Amino acid sequence: MTSRERAGPVVWCGIIAVTCLLLILLEHMLWLAIPFIFGTVLYYILLAPMQRLIRAGVGQDLAALTVGGGFVAAISLVLVLVFSYVAVPEESWQALLGHYLEGGVTFVRNTMQLLEQKFPVLEQMKLTRVVNRRFKSFTDNFAQQHLAGLLVAIAGWLPSLLLAPFLTFFFLRDGASFKRFLARAVPNAFFEKTLFLLHEVDQTARRYFQGLIKLTVIDTIMLAFGLWLIGVSSPLALALISAILAWVPFVGSVAGCILVVVVAATDAPSNPVIGYGAIGVFVAVRLLDDFIFMPLTLGRSLQIHPLMTVLMIFVGGSLAGVAGLMLVLPILGVVMVVGETLGCLVTNARLRARHRNAMALRVRQASVGLAK
Repeated sequence: MTSRERAGPVVWCGIIAVTCLLLILLEHMLWLAIPFIFGTVLYYILLAPMQRLIRAGVGQDLAALTVGGGFVAAISLVLVLVFSYVAVPEESWQALLGHYLEGGVTFVRNTMQLLEQKFPVLEQMKLTRVVNRRFKSFTDNFAQQHLAGLLVAIAGWLPSLLLAPFLTFFFLRDGASFKRFLARAVPNAFFEKTLFLLHEVDQTARRYFQGLIKLTVIDTIMLAFGLWLIGVSSPLALALISAILAWVPFVGSVAGCILVVVVAATDAPSNPVIGYGAIGVFVAVRLLDDFIFMPLTLGRSLQIHPLMTVLMIFVGGSLAGVAGLMLVLPILGVVMVVGETLGCLVTNARLRARHRNAMALRVRQASVGLAK
């Protein structure tokens, strides 16, 4: 019988309590949690090629250094190619951002006017006038207030994000040594179960992050293809940004949809059908994601009941904000494996008896000759 089948309500109460406690700690240690997340994602991306090098006879340190250096070189080459082929805008980035904001505002204004023509009750509420006033206030103060604050926040987070590649390198180099260090501290009676626990924790995290990467690639391809069909500019870049934003449940999907619609509306301000088509493409991809792609990727990785998944997403958002929305599922998956395995150990009478017998045997061996 597996540990999951043995887990009861008491164990699950402990799992949920520990998950909530970790989310609360996460909110106060976000400066370390964010680079740790990116470092973990990079670790599981680079783990497979490093293991191939080790099986080919390369040492652990050299394999980690080779894979890490190759990844940095590849990213640097991609950035050089991007900056070489992407045309420099004739206007400033601030003016370009304002141009896209104006395109989005125009799209919303036209949509509200269309709704007022179809539904007279909205015209009586003067909905378009209220929306126009709010948007004008936001766009007029965006450059002076919101953009400056955003740039300052990015500059403040940059030193913390630079920890991610260093964490990835040490995960690759010392991950196996750390597991052996933990295993040596475990009593012999629980050694096999502890090895199983470490393996399951590692496999749960690996399946989740690798499934997340596969889901991101699939979403990027599908969304880019749909945006290309309706004629939106830079479909691949928009699709990739939207797929990464979708890592954050609910909030990220809304932000990605707004980004796609704003670009589509700015590309064709006189043709609102392009903007509505972008919304349709995004909704279609999200439906495929929720009902087909996600069950085939993330759904197989954590094996959590859908009701528990939805409830914990809301709990994570209320306890730790956007970071809690993003991390509640992997944290719950790892804590679930640890809690169910520990619950199996505690309720296994034979393992406890083996441990007591081993302790009594050590006491007798240490007491030989002391009674004389």
